[in-house]
Amino acid sequence: MTNYQLLTTPNVPIKAWTNGVPFEAEAEAQLRKVASLPFIHQWVAVMPDVHAGIGATVGSVIAARRAVIPAAVGVDIGCGMMAVKTSLRAEQLPDDLRPLRLAIEAAVPHGRSDKGGNNDRGAHGNVPARVATAWAELQPGYERIITDHQSAQNTQRVNQLGTLGTGNHFIEICLDEAGAVWVMLHSGSRGIGNRIGSYFIERAKAEMRRWMINLPDQDLAYLPQGSDLFDDYLHAVQWAQSYAATNRELMMTATLLALRSTGLPEFTAHLEAVNCHHNYVSFEHHYGENVIVTRKGAVRARAGELGIIPGSMGAKSFIVRGKGNAESFHSCSHGAGRQMSRTKAKKTFTLDDHAAATAGVECRKDLDVLDETPGAYKAIDDVMAAQADLVDIVYTLKQVVCVKG
Repeated sequence: MTNYQLLTTPNVPIKAWTNGVPFEAEAEAQLRKVASLPFIHQWVAVMPDVHAGIGATVGSVIAARRAVIPAAVGVDIGCGMMAVKTSLRAEQLPDDLRPLRLAIEAAVPHGRSDKGGNNDRGAHGNVPARVATAWAELQPGYERIITDHQSAQNTQRVNQLGTLGTGNHFIEICLDEAGAVWVMLHSGSRGIGNRIGSYFIERAKAEMRRWMINLPDQDLAYLPQGSDLFDDYLHAVQWAQSYAATNRELMMTATLLALRSTGLPEFTAHLEAVNCHHNYVSFEHHYGENVIVTRKGAVRARAGELGIIPGSMGAKSFIVRGKGNAESFHSCSHGAGRQMSRTKAKKTFTLDDHAAATAGVECRKDLDVLDETPGAYKAIDDVMAAQADLVDIVYTLKQVVCVKG
């Protein structure tokens, strides 16, 4: 039995796992434009956390034949989640969780100031040794990128490795149903990935103009396989994905060290661990063809594969196991998904609303995080119900501490 809505188009259909969740008209219009492109394989798969993005829709999975759309990955290349289970128990946490939050905030640079300049609080002033070591492994791949694409350079390189960023990026301490303590975080490739993504989106647009190709949306500019830019983009995006995964690993290490400094009982971590992208490119085989799959706000969910689907900062999150649903191109949602813009959220909700929605969570409750309040997001239970044929729930997590950028 199918659990998706089928939308027909003149080219390929759209299969949307959106039963019971909001599906805005703007997002549907974007998806129809994607479906009109000549190289789309089979159909466009849409996850229940879908919402409008720039060019390609957030929550979309596109399988393409011999082409890639840089905007279908976006500019937060490799953004994703990491979670580890610890040996700590809920009853071992202190009654006052504020010191834990402050310790994490002190250990992991987060937020943004000085317009991202030299005094940015969201970057390392003095780069830790383990970060410098990690950058030394990444640097040769980066040098290869900028040798041919100097305009893709970003000044913050090693300084932002192991840092959180802003917006919906977070670090949380969570409890599962059995009372085990987890650490979970969400971030990507920071400014360096943003610059790479933005650069290649603009280069793809220039190529479309040069070849006089008319598109339903210029942000859907693509690079055909076999072209020099295609190969360069694939190398760059795969490098940024490695940067993002390393970024999460370094933040996890710093967070666990911070927690150990607060007087908690001795504990082990990584009893179970998941580290997954949700903005990325992958070469895969679907329905008899080798295709290029872009997931923008979606997680790969092959049979038996573990993933993470977080809710908002006041809701549940889930460790899931993929069912390998072929029609979704083995995918699931990457979270709850916004149901309103940041601007609208700030106009709609008050600080009292935010405090009530995050009751029981040690987190910031000020105006600067109001755009991330739970009411700005879809209900995570509805999102999970809409994709019951895509994943099984392994653990249900509830955050007790949340650090926002």
